[in-house]
Amino acid sequence: MDNELTALGIIFTEFYYWVTVVFMFLIHVGFCMYEVGATRHKNHMHTLMKNTMIIPLVTVTFFLFGWWIYFAFPNGPWIIGPMLEAPWATPYSEVMAVHMGAGDLNGWERINGVFWAAFLLFSWTAASIVSGAVIERIKTSGFLILAIAIGSFFWIIDAAWGWHPDGWMVQKLGYHDAYASGVIHAIAGGFALGVLIPLGARIGKFASDGTPRNISPRNPWLVTVGLFLIYTGFWGFYVACNIPMWDVQAGDGVFYSATNIYLQPTTLSGITLNFLMSLSGGLMAAYVVSKGDAFWTYSGGLAGVIAASAGNDLYHPIQAMLIAAVVVPVIYKMHYWVERKFKIDDAVGAVAVHGYAGFIGVVVAGFMLWGYPSSPNPDYAAINPLGNFIGAIIMFGVLGFLPGYVIASILKAFGMLRIAPEIEIMGLDISAYTTDVNDEQAIIDAEREFVNKL
Repeated sequence: MDNELTALGIIFTEFYYWVTVVFMFLIHVGFCMYEVGATRHKNHMHTLMKNTMIIPLVTVTFFLFGWWIYFAFPNGPWIIGPMLEAPWATPYSEVMAVHMGAGDLNGWERINGVFWAAFLLFSWTAASIVSGAVIERIKTSGFLILAIAIGSFFWIIDAAWGWHPDGWMVQKLGYHDAYASGVIHAIAGGFALGVLIPLGARIGKFASDGTPRNISPRNPWLVTVGLFLIYTGFWGFYVACNIPMWDVQAGDGVFYSATNIYLQPTTLSGITLNFLMSLSGGLMAAYVVSKGDAFWTYSGGLAGVIAASAGNDLYHPIQAMLIAAVVVPVIYKMHYWVERKFKIDDAVGAVAVHGYAGFIGVVVAGFMLWGYPSSPNPDYAAINPLGNFIGAIIMFGVLGFLPGYVIASILKAFGMLRIAPEIEIMGLDISAYTTDVNDEQAIIDAEREFVNKL
C-alpha cells in the first residue's frame, strides 16, 4: 500500500464487504424459516436439511470453480473473444487464502476473499429460490445436484456475461442490471420453472378436473419472520452490489464515489431510497390484488424490490415505487394463470416472485434508462430496450429454464428426482429421519396405552 489514502480505501473496502456478508447470511436464515412455514409438518426436517446442505456444497464448489468462471468467462468465452486468465480466482492461488497484500494486484489480494464471499451468498440465494418451489416432493440427492448447477455454474456464467464490467452483454447489448433482477432472480426463477415441469405437482394439488387446490402455509408466523429476514438480507445484498469507494474520474483528477457493479457512479443514499420505495410499492400492490392475503402481501414486497432492482441505481424513488406497484399485480395474475393452464405446482410462487418479476424488471430498465451509458467505457453500447430484452431472455430462458429442464429430466430418467408416492403421502421426515415406521407407530400405541392407564 503505497500511501495512506490507498491503504484506507483497501482496508475500508475489505471491512465493507465483510459486513455485507453477515447481513446477506440473513437471506438464507429467512429462506429456511419461510420454506418451513410453507411446508406441512410431515416434511419440516427434510425442507430444513435440503436448504441447509446448500451451504457446504455450493460453498465448496463455488470455491473450486465458480469464482474462476466469473473472471474467465466475460467474453463468453468465444462469443466475442477467448477465455480470460484469472489466476487469482483458482482454488490453488495464494490469493485465495490469508494474504497481506504484497504483490501487483493493487490491493485486490486483500479484498478477493470477502468479494468471493459476497458472490457466494448470491449463489446460495439462487439455489434457495429453486428450493422453495420444489418442496415436499423432491429427492434430496436430486435437489443438491440442481443446487450446485444453478448456484456454482449457471448463475455465475450470467454474472460473467451481464454483471462483469467487461461482460460481452454489457459491451455489445448495453445490458444493465445493477441489483440482479435478471442475474440472480430471473435465472433462478426460470431454472425453477424448468425443474417443476418434469418434477410434477404434489399429490392432491389438482382435482380430477384439473382445478388447483390451495395448500396454504402451515405456519404464517414463520413465513412472516422469514420474509422480513429476507428483506433485511436483501438490503445487505444491495450493499454488496456496490463498490464503496472508487475514483470515478477516469484519470482526470480524483473524485471518489460509490459505484454500481459496473463501476458507474451512484450513491448509497439513492439506493436506500429506491429499495424502501420499491418494497413499499410492492407491499401495497400485493395487499390490494391479493385482497389482503398475508402470504402474497409479504411475497409481493419482495417481488416489488426485484422488479425495480435492475435500475435502482439510477431510478427516482417514485419511479421505483411505481414500477413495483405495476409489476406485482402482473406477476400475481401470471402465477395463477400458469398454475391453471399448465398444472405447474410452484409451492411458494418462486417462479413468479423471482422469475417473472426479474424478467419484467430487466425489460423495464431497458426502456426507463434508454440512452444511459452501460459502462464507464464510452466504446460500449448504451442501455437500450432491445439489449435488455435479449438479456432477459438469456437470463430466464437460455441459462435458467433450459438447463433446469434438461438436468431435471435426466435426474428423472435415473429415478433421482422425485420421491415415491407412498413416501410423499407418509411424509419425507418419517421416511428419512426415523429408522423404522413400525417403531413410530409402536411409540404412538405405547403413549395411548400409558394415557389409558392413568
